[in-house]
Amino acid sequence: MDNTMKIEFLNLSENESFARVAAAAFITPLNPTAAEMAEVKTAVSEAVTNAIIHGYENTKGIVKMEGKIHNNTVEFLVIDEGCGIENIEKARTPLYTGRPELERSGLGFSIMESFMDEVEVTSILGSGTTIKMKKTIEI
Repeated sequence: MDNTMKIEFLNLSENESFARVAAAAFITPLNPTAAEMAEVKTAVSEAVTNAIIHGYENTKGIVKMEGKIHNNTVEFLVIDEGCGIENIEKARTPLYTGRPELERSGLGFSIMESFMDEVEVTSILGSGTTIKMKKTIEI
């Protein structure tokens, strides 16, 4: 089965749960296990939270989420057009947070990497960040 979807929403914290539900609904036809469903929802949640909290910092913006299914592999892109990440390698370091004043745990990328098969991060300072995540659902 092949399928695609695109959604956009404001970078409001309450839209993180919307993104989780949208991701879950999108992959449901693949009949994922409860564990696979939870992993995808959590990874998407972390990527969207990063876009909301770090991408735009204290300004309004749009978060874009795209989903693709090819055979039994799902791919999600989470895109912001915010400030970008200065040092991606540092940002991916466990326990590192660029917003310590918000008491963030710094585990977002670690969680994405542990729950998805592939995670790619591209970012341009002043232009935004794209997180691409892939996971194969066992059939």
